[in-house]
Amino acid sequence: MATPWWKDDEGLLAALRRADEAAREVPPEFVAAGKAIFTWYDIDAELASMTYDSAAERAQPSPTRGPEHVPLRALVFATGEVTIELEVGQEALLGQLVPARPGTAYTHLVTGGVVESVIDESGCFVFRPAPSQAFRLQCRPASGTNVVTDWIAL
Repeated sequence: MATPWWKDDEGLLAALRRADEAAREVPPEFVAAGKAIFTWYDIDAELASMTYDSAAERAQPSPTRGPEHVPLRALVFATGEVTIELEVGQEALLGQLVPARPGTAYTHLVTGGVVESVIDESGCFVFRPAPSQAFRLQCRPASGTNVVTDWIAL
């Protein structure tokens, strides 16, 4: 009769070694991305809901454009106080707060990095280059509510 696993020290140690080896096989960037997704960046920020995504309108490719044409992607997020309009191109992520107000915008990358951009008096900001990975946009206007979007995957 075999010894039950909870009474077999060698078997238990072997199982623990296998579990440790399996845990080490997970790439560190996956672990960092997983932790970043569940991070709450600012408890006082209001979550902006996506109200428009131009990608939803592009079910069929346009017959008038060649395959080299990559259209801009437009996204709109809104709260009761402010709207964030975004245009994503190959070179940059352009944005504007409506109503216009100055402040600071941040992209929180899924890998944990943060990139900052100034929001000018007309409410415009730009990130060059556009994020190449999933990100969350945070806008801190000089006056008004701090706003954050949900995760955006381009």
